[in-house]
This record gives sequence, C-alpha cells and structure tokens, in this order.
Amino acid sequence: MNLDQKTRQIRFLALASYLGLLALMIIWQVWCQRDSEFSLVFRLGLWVVPLLFALPGMLRGKPYTYAWTNFILMWYFLHSLTMLYVAPEQRGFALAELLLTSAAFVGCTWYARRQGKALGLGLKKLKDSN
Repeated sequence: MNLDQKTRQIRFLALASYLGLLALMIIWQVWCQRDSEFSLVFRLGLWVVPLLFALPGMLRGKPYTYAWTNFILMWYFLHSLTMLYVAPEQRGFALAELLLTSAAFVGCTWYARRQGKALGLGLKKLKDSN
C-alpha cells in the first residue's frame, strides 16, 4: 500500500488514538473499577471486545474498516459524555475517553475518505453504476 505523507499521518492519528482508547478501556475496567457491581468479564466484554472487532482491518489499513469503525466509536463517545455528567470522580478517564474517541473518529473518517478515493471507491462511481 503506497500512501502519501498526509494519508499516513491521518492513519497514524486514527490508529494511535484507537489503540489509546483500547488501552484506556483496559486500564479503566481492570484497575480502576474494582468496586463495580459487575464482573470483570462482563465489563471487558462490554468495553474492550467491541474495540477488537475493527482492529485487524485497521492494522491492515482497509478504508472500509476505518469507515465502519466510527459506528463503534459512537458507543464510547456517548459513554464519555455521560460519565462527564454523572460521575465527577471519574472525569479524568471520561475526558481522556472523549479526546481519544474524537481523535479516532476524525482520523478514521478522513483516512477512509482519502484512501477510498485513492483506490477508486468513491460514491460517485457507485451512483454511476446503478
């Protein structure tokens, strides 16, 4: 895959913030939520497993995966906004989640758009074929 410099930077932003979000969720659920009424397995299944679905395609640089990853990211975006409002003691984690999710969303959107165009996967081509 031959990417121009700007596309590589955008992909790096998306992947780094996505991996950062994955690390944050593991740290938050394993070490910082020990007193939760839910089991560790349940919490990991709810907060970590969804992030693993897109990981193989993102590591391979597939623009379609970067595009649909935004649907997964919205779960974390809403969670961070909710936690900022209802859990003052966890605002640091919630703010980090919001920043990482927002950066991943922007990076994934722009990478999917730029790389999709470079590969000829634009919507115009799809409309013309119908």
